[in-house]
Amino acid sequence: MNDFDEKTRVTTVVQPPPGGGVGPKAATDCLVVIYTKEPTLLGKRFVLEHNPTRVGRGADNHVVLDGDSVSRRHAQFRQKGNEWVIVDDGSTNGTYCNDEQISREVVLRNGDRVKIGPTIFKYLSGADVEAQYHEEIYRMTIMDGLTQIYNKRYLYEALEREMIRGRRHERELSILMFDIDHFKRINDVHGHLAGDYVLKEVARVVTARIRRDEVFARYGGEEFAIILPETSLQGAVQLGETLRQKVADHQFVFQADSIKVTISLGAAILLEADKAASDLIKRADEKLYQAKRSGRNRICS
Repeated sequence: MNDFDEKTRVTTVVQPPPGGGVGPKAATDCLVVIYTKEPTLLGKRFVLEHNPTRVGRGADNHVVLDGDSVSRRHAQFRQKGNEWVIVDDGSTNGTYCNDEQISREVVLRNGDRVKIGPTIFKYLSGADVEAQYHEEIYRMTIMDGLTQIYNKRYLYEALEREMIRGRRHERELSILMFDIDHFKRINDVHGHLAGDYVLKEVARVVTARIRRDEVFARYGGEEFAIILPETSLQGAVQLGETLRQKVADHQFVFQADSIKVTISLGAAILLEADKAASDLIKRADEKLYQAKRSGRNRICS
């Protein structure tokens, strides 16, 4: 079982009550699980009906999370007037709001993301919370909850469309596949929370460099893909080399730990023989593993 498939189990699920709760907004304000190591938990909704609503590994919490990086009493959601705040209860590994570790407490705004251990919740508030919830469920079908980029499903759908478009207009289409070198070692040495940080930070560095018409997606685990419309193989290799250098030069620091991160990449261009998106992805993936076998921190095409 790889790091991406590791289980994180939520053992208490609070379903939306028909009404009541604490305060005028308590019946609607809720948390939605947008990222978890257990895929069946995606989209679970926790209504904030208790003040405070406690989260942790201990069975006495309102929301019980299982995992080594979750403290027995990790955090609590507390209502103050018409607002909810997230409070860290002196947890060992910290509580994060929108990727920033909170020192004491943070007032939550609609759409804020709260990370406790490996689980990410999205806070939804307001009169239209039901519509927001359904929109969030749709987002989960195309977006990766951790990195906030597209997921594998969307990648395949987008690539199929671009293949049709490229052939219709006789334009080139390339793809880059890359993964993080020695990612298991990062998890083993620095911990899984540091691994999550590296995944998010690599995604952020790459997102800053690609164009609007290019599709960037998390393929799975520590592997990513970029669809490059109207781009030659040489252009794909040039972009790949730029991204490789940017990641290698970037400072990755998590909880005072400096982490050296590099990526290996493979590039491929659409050929007449490619019948489906999987054909193009397979060839790029083969070049990626050629890069890893030949020493890592490089690109092959």
